Amino acid sequence: MENQNLNKKDRRELKRQEKAAEFARLKKNKTVRRIALWGSVALVLGGAIFGAVKFATLPAGNNSTASALDAVSEQDWWKGNKNAQIVLIEYSDFQCPACAIYYPLVNKLSEELGDKISFVYRHFPLKQHQNAEPAAWAAEAAGRQGKFWEMHDLIFENQKIWSDQKNAEELFIKYAEALSLDMAKFKEDVGSKEINEKVESDYQSGLRAGVDSTPTFFLNGKRIQNSQNYEEFKNAVLSGA
Repeated sequence: MENQNLNKKDRRELKRQEKAAEFARLKKNKTVRRIALWGSVALVLGGAIFGAVKFATLPAGNNSTASALDAVSEQDWWKGNKNAQIVLIEYSDFQCPACAIYYPLVNKLSEELGDKISFVYRHFPLKQHQNAEPAAWAAEAAGRQGKFWEMHDLIFENQKIWSDQKNAEELFIKYAEALSLDMAKFKEDVGSKEINEKVESDYQSGLRAGVDSTPTFFLNGKRIQNSQNYEEFKNAVLSGA
């Protein structure tokens, strides 16, 4: 089995990330996707997929310090130590395959660095991804009930299921039910002007910072290149802090 090729540390990490398995309707499919995800990391990270999912209407940017990068605010979603000296901001698209590949790497980095890092997630739904905005709205609606990161995780872990579906919103409702959210409030919030404006605000801040692909990372205000593996990613964050 593929898991046997992982070391003990990676196997523990893999098991930890299966926290959503407590939701019965997601458990069976999630386990298969988790194994496939880690099996694909070695193949995809070295390829052109990182940075290749370009924002279709913009020319390519550069990796210099982004003077227009918005400062972290109370409106941002963050985890870790809010006062940490290492601040990693990710502009991400829930439907982007490269973002799904980076998802477990970011989680692993956040866990390893603990209170040494503050990780901030910002929405940058690419226009060619029809379900990216609805996914972002669902995460924001869950966030209003204190479950942003839980919905964030479920959306990425199930990306291959909802990504190309015409009824993606119905699947997001099922995820909300699995999280035991107030469904009336969730459905009201998903379609609200406030949440639409929040996602659009993130997107516009990305444009001002020169974001032209997903995922795009900023370390303490400076854009960094996407790495080819976890150790390279971790070293880039530590050395650039």
